[in-house]
Amino acid sequence: MYNLNYLKLLSKQYPTVDAVSSEIVNFSAIINLPKGTEHFLADIHGEHEAFDHVMRNASGVVKRKIDDTFGDTLTDAQKKELATLVYYPQEKIALQKSAIAHFPEYEQGEHAPQNAKDTALLEWYETVMIRLIRLCRQSAYKYTHSKVRKAIPQHFQYIIEELLHENENSVMKQGYYQGIVDSILAIDRTDDFIVVLAELIRKLVVDHLHIVGDIYDRGYGAYQVMDTLRRHHSVDIQWGNHDVLWIGAACGSEVCMAGALRVSLRYANLETIEEDYGLNLTPLMRLALDYYQGEYAPTFQVKVKETYLREKDLDLLSRMQKAIAVIQMKLEGQLIMRRPELQLADRQFLHLIDFQAGTVTLNGQVYKMKDVDFPTVDPQHPYELTKDEQNVVNKLKTSFQHSTDLQKHARFLIDKGSMYKIYNGNLLYHACIPLTEEGDFQEFELCGRPLRGKALLDAFDEMVRKAYYAQDSQDKAQALDVVWYLWCGASSPLFGKSKMATFERYFIDEKETHKEVKNAYYALRDDETVCVRILGEFGLNAATSHIINGHVPVKVTAGEAPIRANGKLITIDGGFAKAYQKVTGIAGYTLIFNSQGMHLVSHEPFVSKERAICEDLDILPTSVFIEKNRARMLVGDTDIGVGLKADIVTLKSLLEAYRDGSVKEQ
Repeated sequence: MYNLNYLKLLSKQYPTVDAVSSEIVNFSAIINLPKGTEHFLADIHGEHEAFDHVMRNASGVVKRKIDDTFGDTLTDAQKKELATLVYYPQEKIALQKSAIAHFPEYEQGEHAPQNAKDTALLEWYETVMIRLIRLCRQSAYKYTHSKVRKAIPQHFQYIIEELLHENENSVMKQGYYQGIVDSILAIDRTDDFIVVLAELIRKLVVDHLHIVGDIYDRGYGAYQVMDTLRRHHSVDIQWGNHDVLWIGAACGSEVCMAGALRVSLRYANLETIEEDYGLNLTPLMRLALDYYQGEYAPTFQVKVKETYLREKDLDLLSRMQKAIAVIQMKLEGQLIMRRPELQLADRQFLHLIDFQAGTVTLNGQVYKMKDVDFPTVDPQHPYELTKDEQNVVNKLKTSFQHSTDLQKHARFLIDKGSMYKIYNGNLLYHACIPLTEEGDFQEFELCGRPLRGKALLDAFDEMVRKAYYAQDSQDKAQALDVVWYLWCGASSPLFGKSKMATFERYFIDEKETHKEVKNAYYALRDDETVCVRILGEFGLNAATSHIINGHVPVKVTAGEAPIRANGKLITIDGGFAKAYQKVTGIAGYTLIFNSQGMHLVSHEPFVSKERAICEDLDILPTSVFIEKNRARMLVGDTDIGVGLKADIVTLKSLLEAYRDGSVKEQ
């Protein structure tokens, strides 16, 4: 029996027997509906256009819904056209209008052309509207009327509800159904109606979205990706190391800020820095022009294949990249000295340089440096910022902290993000669970506590949130330093390598110094026993659960497979970054988990949005059932269902309290 005071409080929400009875019936019905579709994506790396297309086609789910709805009644070409209309309704409508306006068969006679064009457009409108309504009905069948209603924009709510829940094949309703369609055509709201239907279909085919890390990186569209995610109806994020780097920068970490800018400048990503977030690079530009006048090392050349930038602009970006790289190395050195517990002393380099000889000594080995032009480095105090560098850092920090959009995006990452996620029996994390070579959970001391496994990830999660929310300056400073460690530390679950060889790649030719040794996790994750142990660490039943992992591209051409450990672990690096596609051989993997089971989807590279619209050209996803449920999975089998069942028990207690008089109806 529940506490009487609790039931009295609950009675304010359900003040009568009828109200509580209705909710019990409602919840009981919901748990018997088919489970909604989950869509898993990872490693977007700022590639917005390809990401946006996969979001619109839902990794092939939209096309499967079209096949389910229309079967053989539409040709393949008609299905492709309908799919493109769902993906890009505004652009497809404009293209159709233009095509009809230029059809040669409508250029006959003195008065016929405009009438014929109008008729052709109306016929197209009516055809696609009816098809979209049927497709929308098929997409909505697994949801309650209430849930569908909430997904419909208010100005079209009544009309769409009527169309979705009426049978157009009924003789009694045919005129009513057609009348609604005709009215929409007559009042010139057809374009808006089609757009709303297309958006509703896309919303209904995916009930929940998982982003398994690394929204940010070299791509130019991280801002647009974040805006798309902020508009999504149901999403969670498992942070990647690039994501926490930007969180740290937004929260005031100078070293994270320098790292984020260096990566962006290395790939000439001015769109994200200046145009999207409005960050002021003028102080850094002046510093670069004042101090880096000579020949810069080729290693600082901007990595970009196609660009609108002029040669002298690229030259300036290279100098700016070097200027911020030196600042980054100084700030990292300062952090490592003030946080010896992070055990990163081997990642300080400036004090190891022999500036006269042009060499650096690493692990007792002397290496010739490719570039020894360090005009702002004092060999006696190599990690101190010059007055001009400190001025640049101060102004950049102000710019980061006053960027309204960056702050909104950082808050969204905090609100929706976490180090890991347990959802419907699956364990989601971006990179790894740090392991020893023996397969034990690797220990790391954080804030004076030796931690491993789930406890370590929980502690890191707490520190990221503290970096955002802490009011105490010392607590915040410590948390921000830990956030930077998550970007590149050897025991970071978001990084998973022995080191980030930024210095070595910039300044040393010898490839052996560039090697970043992966954590033992990556060698052991094929072992089913190890994956079972990881799932158990997080309280999951290994017989029914999976690990869903991103971060490392699957090299298909080298024979690697995304399904590991006898199906216990699934790697879904999205392959959005074009730089990795020549290594992997494909454009990555996504995952669909619906009531029937799990589908692993492999993707071909995305060509362009323009060709997708004009030629009905889709990313060609290949879907493979990796686990088929014996019986259709219902809402009652999900985390939401568990909560609803608990609510039903509580509501029945309230109902009993009403009936025995211990709680009075209001």
